[in-house]
Amino acid sequence: MAKLIGEDVDGPARLRELLSRGEPVVAPGVYDALGARLVEEAGFGVVYMTGFGTTASLIGRPDVGLLTMSEMVGNARRIDSAVELPVIADADTGYGNALNVIRTVREYETAGVAGIHIEDQVAPKRCGHMEGKQVVPAETMVDKVRAAVQARRNPDFVLIARTDARAVEGVDAAIERAHRYLDAGADALFVEALQSDEEIERVAAEFAGVPLVFNWAEGGKTPPKDFDRLRQLGFRLILCPISTLLAATRAMREVLARIAADGTPARVVADLPGFGEFTDFIGLPEVNELGKQFGAG
Repeated sequence: MAKLIGEDVDGPARLRELLSRGEPVVAPGVYDALGARLVEEAGFGVVYMTGFGTTASLIGRPDVGLLTMSEMVGNARRIDSAVELPVIADADTGYGNALNVIRTVREYETAGVAGIHIEDQVAPKRCGHMEGKQVVPAETMVDKVRAAVQARRNPDFVLIARTDARAVEGVDAAIERAHRYLDAGADALFVEALQSDEEIERVAAEFAGVPLVFNWAEGGKTPPKDFDRLRQLGFRLILCPISTLLAATRAMREVLARIAADGTPARVVADLPGFGEFTDFIGLPEVNELGKQFGAG
């Protein structure tokens, strides 16, 4: 687990090393620091900060471009500070034009994350698996990618270019755009919301040898694929963006229904993590030890 006092892990270098291996990297999505610690405890190598989940958790609203860059970066900073794993964060459209992208990259770098993805949607954007998306001209996104490459201070910081053009212009245009973003300097490609096995296989073949992202969007437009098939196709990064959000929602509903019915949580508390177990997990023993060491206990 991450330490309150300790050396920072070189997240960008570690992420690049993981993506260079033959095995796909699975990155569960989280929307807060507690979720990140649970991902770390479960043994995953990378944490993904979901924009969908961040929006739902911070303001209780859908992912339709309602959060600002500073709100997203603040969440990314808290998530990164909680774990010793590389963090990949959703950076939406980059929050403006190419000049805004320069600031966005530097703010996310300062927050400590290992990489981000930016997309070619018109602002305000929408979740990639919702209807009603629009995309900017490809030239506009090329300029954003070029600006992002020049803006990063750490050359290992991973820049993922995402295109949402499949839903707007078709798969041919999405592939053409992805080629242009790769030529502009993107480290990895994310062709969002493919709608058939044939489209998935075509994109994988088109970009053989290029780090590709597969968004295993729970309930979304893309057909679900098992891990072995994604490995065969050559995908390097598998995002599972909202499993934790949906699981937490279900669990809280069940507990709240029981409390509403009984008036207390007496009938469910035995099935929950114990108070002591939970405080140990979130670092109370370490805090107590540091308090003694520095006279704050």
